[in-house]
Amino acid sequence: MTVVITGGTGVVGGAVLQRLVGSEDEVRALVRSRRGAARVAARGAVPVVGEVESLPSLVEAFHGADVVYHVAGRNELCPTDPSVLYRVNVDGSRNVVRAARVAGVRRLVYTSSAATIGEPRGTVGTEDTPHRGYHLSHYERSKYLAEQVVFAEADDLEVVVVNPSSVQGPGRASGTGRLLIDVLAGRLPVLVDTWISIVDIDDCADGHLRAAAQGRPGERYLLNSFTLRVADALSLAEIVAGLDLRVRFLPGWVARVGASAVEAVARATGRRPPVCREMVRTMVHGHRYDGSKAERELGLRYHTPEETLGRLIAWAREERLLPS
Repeated sequence: MTVVITGGTGVVGGAVLQRLVGSEDEVRALVRSRRGAARVAARGAVPVVGEVESLPSLVEAFHGADVVYHVAGRNELCPTDPSVLYRVNVDGSRNVVRAARVAGVRRLVYTSSAATIGEPRGTVGTEDTPHRGYHLSHYERSKYLAEQVVFAEADDLEVVVVNPSSVQGPGRASGTGRLLIDVLAGRLPVLVDTWISIVDIDDCADGHLRAAAQGRPGERYLLNSFTLRVADALSLAEIVAGLDLRVRFLPGWVARVGASAVEAVARATGRRPPVCREMVRTMVHGHRYDGSKAERELGLRYHTPEETLGRLIAWAREERLLPS
């Protein structure tokens, strides 16, 4: 079977690509540069030049493929130009679906986000949870709209959507991964004690392949290994890593006021703010997700919190991101 993956040079896409190589007859990976081509070729995939914003390049890349994994996307909070999120996540996803249909692809596995569930604060989100009716960030809104576009454009294409929660594990040193590493390294001494939901990066990759093989067309599958309070996650990390984390927890309103001030100063000086209102809004809201549908229907088995944190910490120490 021939498969094509977008986003294969990214953290999540790279984990999926690694699983695909050796398990399929041919694996192609969409790339935009020579450096990207070298990276995917080194993993055993065939690099094909293309961009999600170019429909013709996608049609050519997808020609003869049985399955497409659309993992590429823009994941960003505090964007200086929010339009990029909508152009890549929404318009790019529309192009991928249309190109897959033109190229005669049988099935598309689309990497959405658990944020699209839009569960009200204090509730546990499932695939069937009614959306709260508003969005916490531009990223959340762009992924929500992208998911709607993917389903609307599907027609006779078999579309299966996976909704990962916060992806963590070896290799994740950006976004929320950077936030977690900064906390463990003592560089971030203040936090908001909220609910966090995490999917181990290996569980996330496994969920993608299982969705391609066993997922029901038109369905969404939340991928979530575990949910913890931030304070409990830090206590567990202290035990696993032998660290002494001295973190002070701020009330939500204090964090909001502080974020507003930091954002105002950054905007006035033309810099990107390290913290912003939508970031704090997302943190204060918190997220709890139920990933059991993927267990029941796809046969996915999740790592425990101890396993995920242990692997992340060991990797971060090997990369000298944390002290030994």
